[in-house]
Amino acid sequence: MKKLFTLFTLLFSVIGFSQTIVLQSYATGLSSPVDIAHPANDTRLFVVQKGGLIRIVKPVGSTGTVNATPFLNLSTLVSNGSEQGLLGLAFHPNYATNGFFFVNYTNTSGHTVIAKYSVSTANPDIANTTATILMTINQPASNHNGGCLRFGPDGFLYIGMGDGGGAGDTSNYSQNLTVSTANPTRVYLGKMLRIDVDTTVGLLNYGYPATNPYITESGKQEIWARGLRNPWKFSFNRLNGDLWIGDVGQGAQEEIDFVANPLPNTGLNFGWRCYEGNSTFNTAGCAAMSTMIFPIAEYAHGNEVCYSITGGYLYTGSTYPNFTNKYFFADYCLNRLGYVNAATNAITYTPNFTGNNNFTTFGEDLNGELYVTGGSILYKITDSSLRNSEFEKNGFSIYPNPAKTSFSIQNTNNITLASVEVFDLSGKLLLKTTSNSNEEISIASLSSGMYLVTIQTELGNVFSSKLVVE
Repeated sequence: MKKLFTLFTLLFSVIGFSQTIVLQSYATGLSSPVDIAHPANDTRLFVVQKGGLIRIVKPVGSTGTVNATPFLNLSTLVSNGSEQGLLGLAFHPNYATNGFFFVNYTNTSGHTVIAKYSVSTANPDIANTTATILMTINQPASNHNGGCLRFGPDGFLYIGMGDGGGAGDTSNYSQNLTVSTANPTRVYLGKMLRIDVDTTVGLLNYGYPATNPYITESGKQEIWARGLRNPWKFSFNRLNGDLWIGDVGQGAQEEIDFVANPLPNTGLNFGWRCYEGNSTFNTAGCAAMSTMIFPIAEYAHGNEVCYSITGGYLYTGSTYPNFTNKYFFADYCLNRLGYVNAATNAITYTPNFTGNNNFTTFGEDLNGELYVTGGSILYKITDSSLRNSEFEKNGFSIYPNPAKTSFSIQNTNNITLASVEVFDLSGKLLLKTTSNSNEEISIASLSSGMYLVTIQTELGNVFSSKLVVE
């Protein structure tokens, strides 16, 4: 066994420092997808389409199938021009018991609406069409609407608002904390709002968290943070509650902001329009630089026509260990993915993918595995270094991989096998069989995760490859 464990150690010391990010087509036939969400402990993915539909993607083997009937159809309520439309979806943390979910859309007048809906008691794949409107926010333009909403680790609903459009935030909405008599809701522009959907105050259909920084100031009790330009996508780490924000830049920088949990209640200021990323933009009338939160990572604009960051997620799954501690993001205008190494804040990019993907949103499933939309396709983000080249060069392959309850060793060279063994990542032997090629090997007892499959031929040669169990 010493020889085998030496091989095991060497294999993982080599593959542990490299990965090849591959987009695996998971579901097709979507139209302008802009958000992905799922209720807690639910295997379904709910894909928001800009035109007003929410579609359900159900897992079928290693791919997904889109339900023919939408979960909800709001197409008659939304304005679908420019950056408008049905933009965001968040399920209540207690969705399994109360059936509530929340959407963010721009109505036919072009204003942001935050509304509460519920699922039908008769069919879990269909929502009721009756809504409770929580907020309507006046928008001065058709762009920079934000659109993302997520429940934080504190159980409150966070709402990302853009600066209202236009170049350079000439109205200074992002920094403004003065409530206008003519348009009082515009004080919310360029802000991150935080509301309590489980309580109400006065005539409102929601409450204010007592720890909100402006809780004593009328008209802005909902504001949690300011200084955002267009936080198109933000996310909370599902394991520790850290906040990651992809904030779209003006003309020079795209930025990624980070706030560790426990989330502060001091009125954070992310800097726009005073600063674009780490660079000075327009500091007239701005607070001291030392009072602001600056990005942990940014990237500069080049010669491309446009730039627009699509914020993603820190990987918290178990299938691809090479992805650990990496925050994945994309850019609508660039045909590649990037990730931030959370230990160093360094950015690494994939090579360009084929086609014109226009990556619009990321999502994660209940196990923390990541997905991204490109055009009409929902992709699963995978690591192709699961396969060992020597294993394949000798005519062996594992099928299927990822697997659920069983797998087979495909053996194109018809080499006689002496044994097939499966180890966990610590090197512990979990099962051993003398199965011949193409015979199914049961792995029903294994938990989801990554394993090492080692085969020994009759001549004593040993080859290993990774196996993912879903």
